[in-house]
Amino acid sequence: MALAAGAVLVLALPPYSILPFALIAFAVLVIMLRGTSWPVAFRLGYLFGLGQCIPGLFWITESFQVEADRFGWLALPAVLGLAALLAVFPAVACALAARMARAGLPLALSLATSWTGLEWLRGHVLTGFPWNLAAYTLADWLPFAQVASLVGSYGLGFLLVLCSALVGLAFRAPARRLQVIRFASATAIAVTVAGFGVARLALSVPSSERGAHIRVVQPNIAQSAKWDEGSRKANILRLLSLSARPGDYDILLWPETAWPGFLAEDTGARVMLGWLLPNTAVLLAGSPEREVTADGTVYRNAVLAIAPDGSVLTRYAKHHLVPFGEYVPWRSVLPFQRLVESLGDFLPGPGPRTLAFGPHPYAGIAICYEIIFPGHVVDDAIRPDWIFNATNDAWFGTSIGPKQHLASARMRAIEEGLPLVRAANTGISAVVDAYGKTQAILDIETSGVIDMRLPRPLPPTPYARLGDWSVLLLALGSWGVFAFWVWREMTVVKGSQK
Repeated sequence: MALAAGAVLVLALPPYSILPFALIAFAVLVIMLRGTSWPVAFRLGYLFGLGQCIPGLFWITESFQVEADRFGWLALPAVLGLAALLAVFPAVACALAARMARAGLPLALSLATSWTGLEWLRGHVLTGFPWNLAAYTLADWLPFAQVASLVGSYGLGFLLVLCSALVGLAFRAPARRLQVIRFASATAIAVTVAGFGVARLALSVPSSERGAHIRVVQPNIAQSAKWDEGSRKANILRLLSLSARPGDYDILLWPETAWPGFLAEDTGARVMLGWLLPNTAVLLAGSPEREVTADGTVYRNAVLAIAPDGSVLTRYAKHHLVPFGEYVPWRSVLPFQRLVESLGDFLPGPGPRTLAFGPHPYAGIAICYEIIFPGHVVDDAIRPDWIFNATNDAWFGTSIGPKQHLASARMRAIEEGLPLVRAANTGISAVVDAYGKTQAILDIETSGVIDMRLPRPLPPTPYARLGDWSVLLLALGSWGVFAFWVWREMTVVKGSQK
């Protein structure tokens, strides 16, 4: 039952987004936890985690098929191993919930609190992997998702789990009165969240007609051909032909590692690219970089801002790297090699940065994997006007992986109150406004461009100001309401006894 409940939760996540399945999954989980000991709860949570992670992350096997002769045999063990590791987090969450409370509202609050705390830990421990958070079941339900602007994705997940747990426990309530209270509490949470979202969307500010004009290029180059020397010229010509389509723009956007080489070192190539750019336009292009240091040559995954004269105006280096994809953690101990063949491991950049280039809106950059981390995308010192997510999901073909990736990116737009533009090699490229609404999209394995005005940013949201402290305030406030309710109940009982 626990394994099946976890699998059902996957159907509530993008691209399926069947929201009732999220309520069912967590309702079943809390019913099973009711009255159990913490060791039993740990086992139930672990099975629930396996049920969620194996089908929810099975798309990872696609990346092992790019070089199937070398890595194909690792596909299934890698997914099962990752699922076995990640399932520990819901297992600990369930064990803590069962240890703190046995039934009723305390169990619902305990499960929501521990689940949120363990999701947060999953996003930070061992470089973090906050994929398929509970809140992402609401990514395609925009009115509900708007609360992420207040408490982020972790806080929204807290409310979802609490609401679902109250529904589940209502079915096991020993008295009619308790059943009504629990259903009413869950309904109040859902109506409040939806009401806030409906009001926020109704009051949304239309996009400016005077914003910067952007062009997003999606070349649709297969991963097997991306670094093939024989395909290099054809790949460059495809990028150039799409970029040179008729029309004017201020910012030209290419995907992650779009240039098949070290663009910063190739003056001739940069001058040629500068010919594409009208007047003061700028090209933001993904390209690897290398630097010779006293310890040897180091490599970085970067986005370069190229001016019409071919000069590099500024750059951003990816700081949150993919384990085993861009580097091997604990290389001196682990006997593994990278899935991506190259001259050496990438080194991380200094962290989130806001790029300024010419008269254009300030840009926050997130390369591929970085966009999945709530609260770690935007520079706290200088707030950007928009977020550029350069990515390459060609590794994952037409699986659900790129769709889940896009859903995560849309949640960052809501959290930060900033428009987000996504340039993907094989898709999904998109322009998303500050409310998470998709304004334009290029689907998987299509070639084309998006030409449109950049949506306007909003003032900093409460989550943008407070970060994950807002989640802690939400949890403390929820427990405070519960404590007040218990106090009132005790007061009434004492009064009746007198």
